[in-house]
Amino acid sequence: MDGRPDHTGALVPGPGVLSARGVSKQFGGVKALDAVDVDIRPAEVHALLGGNGSGKSTFIKILAGVERADAGDLVTSEGSQPASSQTPERARLIGLHFVHQHSSVFPDLTVAENLAIGHGFERGPLGRIHWRDQRRRALLLLERFDIDASPNQVLGELSSAKQMMVAIARALQDQHGAHSGVLVLDEPTASLHSDEVDHLLDALSAYAAQGQSILMVTHRLSEVLRIASTATIFRDGHVVERLAGDDIKHDALVTAITGDVLNTEVRTVERTIEVSGPPVLEVTAPRFREPLHVQAGEIVGLAGLLGSGRTRLLRQVYGATPRDDVTVRVNGHELVVNDPFEAVRQGVALVPEDRPRDALFRDHSVARNLSMPRIRQYAGFLGRVDGEAEKQRARELVTSFGIKTASVDLPISALSGGNQQKVVLARWLQYGPTLLLLDEPTQGVDVGARREIYSLVRAAADAGAAVVVVSSEFEELVELCTSIVTVSQGRVFRRLSPDEFHEDGIARAVYQADSAQEEAA
Repeated sequence: MDGRPDHTGALVPGPGVLSARGVSKQFGGVKALDAVDVDIRPAEVHALLGGNGSGKSTFIKILAGVERADAGDLVTSEGSQPASSQTPERARLIGLHFVHQHSSVFPDLTVAENLAIGHGFERGPLGRIHWRDQRRRALLLLERFDIDASPNQVLGELSSAKQMMVAIARALQDQHGAHSGVLVLDEPTASLHSDEVDHLLDALSAYAAQGQSILMVTHRLSEVLRIASTATIFRDGHVVERLAGDDIKHDALVTAITGDVLNTEVRTVERTIEVSGPPVLEVTAPRFREPLHVQAGEIVGLAGLLGSGRTRLLRQVYGATPRDDVTVRVNGHELVVNDPFEAVRQGVALVPEDRPRDALFRDHSVARNLSMPRIRQYAGFLGRVDGEAEKQRARELVTSFGIKTASVDLPISALSGGNQQKVVLARWLQYGPTLLLLDEPTQGVDVGARREIYSLVRAAADAGAAVVVVSSEFEELVELCTSIVTVSQGRVFRRLSPDEFHEDGIARAVYQADSAQEEAA
């Protein structure tokens, strides 16, 4: 199951750790999976890719025993079993270990306590927790997974990447063999910044080199190119491509995911736009090198390192974070109250970075998520919501914004990440905002949905909105924005010149800004 070492001690391929054969699943009249075959081999990072609604999530849920397959088999060294009989307990017994995108770690507990949850605490003769043994066991796990942390540290004090690694260690701690089974990761880097992504990917590569099989669902193709040895691509419930080794190339992945031949022509963004009158947004502070001005029709990117204050600046504009010495003017009128409702009244909309926590009403339907900002307009007799009017408007928005959902009555949590993000955008864009603030707008979104989101943002700018974008991906800033401003330590530094408008130019400007701020301090 773990492969076998050759005379040098290196791992050589053995039988597959897990094979899915002919796995199918239908929801109503829709085939979510149609006779899918996937083979996961020892000591490999196997990327599972596909656009929104391609079937990835359904496949993972079937492996976990959360969703019941209609047909197909799962084959391991233990034998073959019908995929329809898979349960969470059976998944654990055959060596499947899951870490989901929003892993259930507990930031207020210590590392040792987090590692104990699920496994159980070490106990003494009278049933009391034996903390010394618990910490000793945690230390062994931290050493085994090469995590630079102490058992007594509060988990929330660690970086997001280390918290994810603790979640992985917790999932793998009870393996029968040191590297048996399959570690299944669902968007493990979605909420991480670039340096944290590097840290986690290095760790995953090391785990695979030691013999661990990893199945990783991701939308970030750069991660696939960096660490994946195999890639399986789903589209419309089918496996449309399998790539391995040197055949894993960016253009091939995009073509397989979207079904379109990639247009390799470089898109040239029009850097100059016709502007007149005062700026839509003006943000000033004594500590800024220069004010932040955004005109109607502009898409301005904020570029900075982790902790540079990009997100804080967006939230200060919106009124969700105290403004301190920052002055915000929208269409010449100063927003003086730290109150998002006042910002909304002035036509300001924010799409936040943490979509599940800050942007979605997870217990409500797609229709209710779309109507929430102005729910009172659907109030009928005695203030009750006119559900049919609300749903009719939602159906119109679903069509015009290209949101894929079987029904507007479905809970928002049933949609893919890309479609959830389109719902959040549609929620605000339907009202024609004056100022649109976007924080990591394509985080956890596939290539196809990313293109659609870019189109929606450009259409809003063309309609006269001023747009500000925060993104950790310099490539995204180049693709989407008409101009870019560097931010360091909460200060607006400077706007980039046209000859800096490429990834290397942005990187140099960002590090120059950071160095200048450190020297000034």
